[in-house]
This record gives sequence, structure tokens and C-alpha cells, in this order.
Amino acid sequence: MITMYTADWCGDCIRSKRLLDSLEVACNYIDIEADEAAAAKVIEINGGMRSIPVIIFPDGTHMTEPSDIDLKAKLEALKII
Repeated sequence: MITMYTADWCGDCIRSKRLLDSLEVACNYIDIEADEAAAAKVIEINGGMRSIPVIIFPDGTHMTEPSDIDLKAKLEALKII
């Protein structure tokens, strides 16, 4: 399962969510505004930055603020799509 750390106000999050939904990729969305532990995890992953979205893949890798092209390529590489 893919996990995406997100927030309602985040344009990049909305774009990535739209792509994942259009590709029918199952994803667990975690709102960093509602979950302090999730916000701390994002900061830890990003070396002190609160950049979102952070997308965690089943192989343990992650992407921060990926373009749609990069995100789709990652999903293809992992044979998720």
C-alpha cells in the first residue's frame, strides 16, 4: 500500500492525489494538519523540511513533491500500474 502525507491546502498534494486516483492506485492518505506524528515524520524524512506531498512506496522508498511524470514512472517501475 502506498502512503501519502498530505494537507488540504497543498496544491501539489491535490495534483498527486488526482493522478493516483485516475490510475486507480490504492493509497492511504494522512493529513499532516490533523496528525502531529505524521507532520513530524514528514520533517524527519525531508531532513527538517515540511515539504509535502511525501509519498511512501511499498518497497520503502519515498518521493517528495514529485512531478506527475516522475510519480507515474515510479509506479511503473514498481509494477503498481
